[in-house]
Amino acid sequence: MRINIITLGCSKNTVDSENIGGHLANANHQVFYDRQLNDCDLVVVNTCGFIGDAKEESVNELLNQIKHKQNFNRRHSRDGRKRTLVAVGCLVERYRNELSAEMPEVDGWYGVHQWEAVVNDLLKSKSCINFAEKRQTSTPKHYAYLKIAEGCNRACSYCAIPLIRGKHISRPIDELVSEAQALVSQGAKEIIVIAQDTTYYGLDLYGKRCLGELLERLATESGASWIRLHYTYPTSFPIDAIEVISKYDNICNYIDIPLQHINSRILSSMQRGIDRQGTLDLLDKFRLMLPNVSIRTTLIVGYPGETEQEFEELKEFVSQARFDRMGCFAYSPEEGTPAEQLGDPISEEEKDRRVSELMAIQERISLVKNEERVGKNFRVLIDRIDADYYVGRTEYDSPEVDDEVLIAASCPLTIGEFYTIHITQAFENDLYGEVVE
Repeated sequence: MRINIITLGCSKNTVDSENIGGHLANANHQVFYDRQLNDCDLVVVNTCGFIGDAKEESVNELLNQIKHKQNFNRRHSRDGRKRTLVAVGCLVERYRNELSAEMPEVDGWYGVHQWEAVVNDLLKSKSCINFAEKRQTSTPKHYAYLKIAEGCNRACSYCAIPLIRGKHISRPIDELVSEAQALVSQGAKEIIVIAQDTTYYGLDLYGKRCLGELLERLATESGASWIRLHYTYPTSFPIDAIEVISKYDNICNYIDIPLQHINSRILSSMQRGIDRQGTLDLLDKFRLMLPNVSIRTTLIVGYPGETEQEFEELKEFVSQARFDRMGCFAYSPEEGTPAEQLGDPISEEEKDRRVSELMAIQERISLVKNEERVGKNFRVLIDRIDADYYVGRTEYDSPEVDDEVLIAASCPLTIGEFYTIHITQAFENDLYGEVVE
């Protein structure tokens, strides 16, 4: 069969889709990851159910694929070829009954605890025993995600992930090192470590936090040129992981740590387990131990009861913290979470205003930080060619979410290779440079 897997949501979903694809490709099917492709016998939509916008996108994609399925079946009515449409993932886990009632045209519904069932049903066999043992990556070959755990043991008041994904379950270190080695052997130069909460890694499996040990094993045994850490959590941060990052040149000076807010009352209501001073102390420790670190964070505005004064405190924090990269979300109430009981008293217009004001501050900071790089040389990994430019990244930027370096395509470069780039021009979200001969 020709099979198309469409992934919505985060990079953790990407890995789930790649595991499905690996099992199907291993059974000699043609597997694609192309949202625009419309000539396949089977379409799998991996949905997201994290926040309102993501849910809406998933529903719209399913409706879109239903139309494509109906048109496909009409076109092939004479030759008997019919398309199968399957929905999987987070949105299905939460709303399977409602979705299946509204969309009977979808042929199968599978939540996040049914990955083996997805594969076995599609292959009409019982061959899938270990879902994570096979992968066909959907990212460019030179980088890949390494999902080190499933689920989450945190109790953040606004977050539905523990309701969807369940408790934190770490994967064994040896298994992760072997997978990283396999990814590198297939061409990956950059391994991006992900989980819902990477800093919790090992506590359930080994009785202690083992992120530092894992990073050290990956640095010394995987063969990766870059190892990047995502989705850390501020409470009980394992400082030994920072010591390991400082020790190895192939671990990027990069930490992704969603802080969500700075006001202690809001953080307490969010059940984050940390207050303002604890957050400030942690950031100081990062910058003391890793002087060249690039810190990415995400923040939430419009949380129920967030006052104008508390929002001003958040703005002042962003101005003073000077994050290298930052994203901002408007609060979205989620069914079944503790924060749902607080209501949603702040208007969408007010939330949008707060997002805009916060991001305007960050854009000014980003411009200044990027201008400081003009005239300097950086090691850049080339991701793609886009029109008249090659597009790459420094170690301080993660794919798809952070800044990029653009190099004129007048001389040929190889995608997936490293080059020394001299930065010539800077903007809020992009750098321009030229190859150092």
